[in-house]
Amino acid sequence: MEIVITGSAREAAIIAADAFERLLWGTDRAVIGLATGSSPLPTYHELIERHGNGRVSFARTRVFLLDEYVGLGPEHPQLLRSFIEREFIDQVDVPANALVVPQCGPADLASAAETYERRIANAGGIDLQLLGIGRNGHIGFNEPPSSLVSRTRLKTLTTATRQDNARFFGNDPDMVPLHGITQGIGTILEARHVVLVATGEAKSEPIAKAVEGPVTAMMPASALQLHPHATVIVDEAAGQQLRHADYYREIYRNKPVWQHF
Repeated sequence: MEIVITGSAREAAIIAADAFERLLWGTDRAVIGLATGSSPLPTYHELIERHGNGRVSFARTRVFLLDEYVGLGPEHPQLLRSFIEREFIDQVDVPANALVVPQCGPADLASAAETYERRIANAGGIDLQLLGIGRNGHIGFNEPPSSLVSRTRLKTLTTATRQDNARFFGNDPDMVPLHGITQGIGTILEARHVVLVATGEAKSEPIAKAVEGPVTAMMPASALQLHPHATVIVDEAAGQQLRHADYYREIYRNKPVWQHF
């Protein structure tokens, strides 16, 4: 696990976008996994700007959405599919029908997880998966104590997660769905590169536990310690509880250029 501590959320977004840019330049048909929420937004804004400047193209990419709510109508504006289309997909050149989302309609639930996993496999696996982290350490909708080898499945959202997401639902937690379908932790760990971005003081405790604490189902993000190529990018506020912050800064500062991503 590589820990990168930056001076601001903007710097964190630049470094995360660098990982995407390097992937897109290095492979003909990239498969990327995207997360929703506040943490990834600056990265998407940076990628949109780079696309506008001609630095990156998503014309030959396949995109997998990390998770989706269950119980919202197909046109609901707070579907995570709607979020990623509005905030990113519709502003770059991702091909039509290249976005793959877990199907959460009543008729789809029984087979949705298996279908989604099969589509990832048929695409050759995910090259780069972008993640955020919840206050309780969840990644995707993998709430504690999620199995560290779990696959895509239906999960019940905790009260804390629904409270955090209430800002997208008129600040009413009761309007946030109780369930979602999410990539499992085992599914996430199969991505060839995982990039987790966290900013703000509220994320400092889960980041410290995920990075420096034990690997445990009670802190789902700690499973990234087991990944051969995981990059955790934080700003100073999110990294303030890291006991070895000076060491992480030193390692990153002296990293050979050819090793970056």
